[in-house]
Amino acid sequence: MRFLGVNSREAMRQVREALGDEALILANRRTEQGVEILAMAESAAPAAGEAFAAPTPEPSAPSASAIPDNAQAFEAMSARLLEEMRDMRALLSREQTSREQNRHQGSAGVGDRLAQRMLEAGFGVALADEVIAALPEELMAAGEADERAMAWLERQLAGRLEGLDDEAAFMDRTGIVALIGPTGVGKTTTTAKLAARYVMRHGTRPVALVTTDSFRIGAHEQLRIYSRLLDVPMYPMNADQPVSDLLERMRGKSWIIIDTVGMSQRDHRVIEQVGHLHGGDSPVRLVLLLNAASQPETLEEVVIRYRQAAQAAGGELRDCIISKQDEAGRLAPVLDIVMRHGLRLLFVSHGQRVPEDMSLADPAELVRQALATRISLPAARQAAEPASRTSGSLLGQGRRLAATLQALRRRLAGFDRLEAVWDLLGLPEPIQQQRLDERLSGYPMPGQALGMLWSERRRVPGEGWSMPDVALSPEGTWLALPLLQHRQVAGQQARLQAVLERHDVSVHLMTGLPDSEAGDWLEERELTWCSQVRGSQRVIHAGERQTLTALATAAEALGEVECRFRGASGRLSLATLPVTLKLRGNPRGSEGLPARAWLGQVRDGESGRALAKRYWLAPARLGREPKPLLLSLLQSDVLASLTRRAWQRLDPADIGELRPDVRLSMASGLATVAAHLDLSEDESAMDLRAELLGLGGGRRRRRDVALLEALIQLFLVRDAIRHLGLGERETG
Repeated sequence: MRFLGVNSREAMRQVREALGDEALILANRRTEQGVEILAMAESAAPAAGEAFAAPTPEPSAPSASAIPDNAQAFEAMSARLLEEMRDMRALLSREQTSREQNRHQGSAGVGDRLAQRMLEAGFGVALADEVIAALPEELMAAGEADERAMAWLERQLAGRLEGLDDEAAFMDRTGIVALIGPTGVGKTTTTAKLAARYVMRHGTRPVALVTTDSFRIGAHEQLRIYSRLLDVPMYPMNADQPVSDLLERMRGKSWIIIDTVGMSQRDHRVIEQVGHLHGGDSPVRLVLLLNAASQPETLEEVVIRYRQAAQAAGGELRDCIISKQDEAGRLAPVLDIVMRHGLRLLFVSHGQRVPEDMSLADPAELVRQALATRISLPAARQAAEPASRTSGSLLGQGRRLAATLQALRRRLAGFDRLEAVWDLLGLPEPIQQQRLDERLSGYPMPGQALGMLWSERRRVPGEGWSMPDVALSPEGTWLALPLLQHRQVAGQQARLQAVLERHDVSVHLMTGLPDSEAGDWLEERELTWCSQVRGSQRVIHAGERQTLTALATAAEALGEVECRFRGASGRLSLATLPVTLKLRGNPRGSEGLPARAWLGQVRDGESGRALAKRYWLAPARLGREPKPLLLSLLQSDVLASLTRRAWQRLDPADIGELRPDVRLSMASGLATVAAHLDLSEDESAMDLRAELLGLGGGRRRRRDVALLEALIQLFLVRDAIRHLGLGERETG
């Protein structure tokens, strides 16, 4: 009910009189007439999955009848709030059922078991909490097979461990590399191993060694022995001497490796040392050595202090090498440090032999090795606690976000165009218009689109825009960036012909039957098409003109298929029968168009409760092939509501200047990506969902809505990190 009073006290008095003290206040706002409140009785709140059959009655109080003209917008907001309440109740009900089942079975949850496994291996509490917080719904059931859950855990950890795709990415890049780190971490031996690899790839002539360790005679002589064995020159350099002083002597050397003097991370001279390395004119790539046998708290301090020193010197520390793996009881603590701080792991050293005992870092294999070594949980927790006191750095989080964006680009055609449109945010509107035209020019690219999902040619209820059309990839998935309706040619047949000529599109999914001109055009070319229609649609069957609803009992049942419907699992029961169509505006003679009607009922995947009925029509020549088309049309139902939600979240008052067409492109693109990830059942999609929901999409929402919120958060955080200079960088 809506209540209008001259002030909030008067409006609340009306609420209490009509609904009692336990009324739920859903929304309130100020109007020219006073204060307007939307409220409902607690007992009237819909049960999980229920919907209101009709609008709620107006209160009898005279003051409530003076509703302003813009009440439609308020009603739309109210409907959204009620929908969210319904979703919340359904999710809470499912979560409660799952918890009760777990208690009944007397077994720990999968998340608890995985967290315990990580802690026993030596990973820190902070990383374990972060990873398990993103556990996919599909793996939460207590009866889920441990092998699948462990495979997910290994993928999650390996995905957080950045390495080199191949050795050439590092070894073929010319320049100066300086190995830094505390005393005794193995810098000299690692210098020799790197030099040997350079020599094997590039020969002896372009390689040179440099040492700044004039304090330890043994280290100096050890490196000189390696230089003789490798037949490469070695140059001594004072620790306070800039690298550029040696460049004249090292003319013609393309690969130069510096073995620096070891210093405790607590030594104030660390900053001076790194500063001298960066003090010259030639850029130096810093590589930090981490001793796998060190205590977690020591490793944490080493990374923080050396990275601070690099930043103080105007440089950057992003690469590392793990040394002395053969001396470490566990590998997980050092991997935990590398993951949380977003370091790129180049190599792992595991012995004294040069160059055999150093290998290219293999994230998946390192994670498997780390999880294979376990100790009892209490000791594991005690060992992990100190290292978990410091959360991952902003740079580390930035690289995780970059990895998520990369995964989305690889998975979804058109995602790069969605990113390009998002980048227009905040630009002056005339520039937005010009650059939007540039971003959409030539999209979809040749070969990207096989079909089109044509949206209704009318405005979305309660909004001033129409849902954009969505292109389908050759694999049948939606392209990430939909196509705005107002940028396309007028007339249905003209649009169909335009996408055929430009993009070779041959599959068309429609809401409503094609008109006579478009229908004839489709049939003459024998293109694939399917229309979702209302149950009141009339067709001819057995010589009689009847509605599809009336023909339900005559249809042949085909069984059920699994589906997702409005963010939840469901089951679609299908039935079919042959019919004849008379397309609008053209009876196509007395015979009409031979077609096949499909009737579907969607039920909740858990309770079996009926959720919706749907009807489709397709040409008879397609036979029984259209099932994938029916599912695509069914599951596209959610796109308009998700787009509306994203549109409201992308308010220019909150995020910056934004043209309506740019805003709609962004909103519909986010909705399409969220729906695609919600619908996909492969492991890659499951992992992406877990990663995104870990960004804050939340679990007490419909999954598609949570994914949408997470995607918005992903883009906003991406922009914030870019402004700090910590965004995606070249990995060379």
